[in-house]
Amino acid sequence: MQTVQISLNSIDKVKSFVNDITRFDAEFDLVSGRYVIDAKSIMGIFSLDISKPITLNIHTESEEADISEIMEALKPYTV
Repeated sequence: MQTVQISLNSIDKVKSFVNDITRFDAEFDLVSGRYVIDAKSIMGIFSLDISKPITLNIHTESEEADISEIMEALKPYTV
């Protein structure tokens, strides 16, 4: 599992974030306090406080090359 702090502080950022991660065959969870939601769910993301940084957990059994590709796609959102 890989963990990254991200910021999704606008509606446009949330939309582009979901579009970017849905192309990967991995599980993504957003953790905010005691809440854990599927990061590929736009409605789920809007149930969180997006004004603060959120922890993204990436669950994949793929090769390191896939992780580096995912991390590259996440650059615009990382804190």
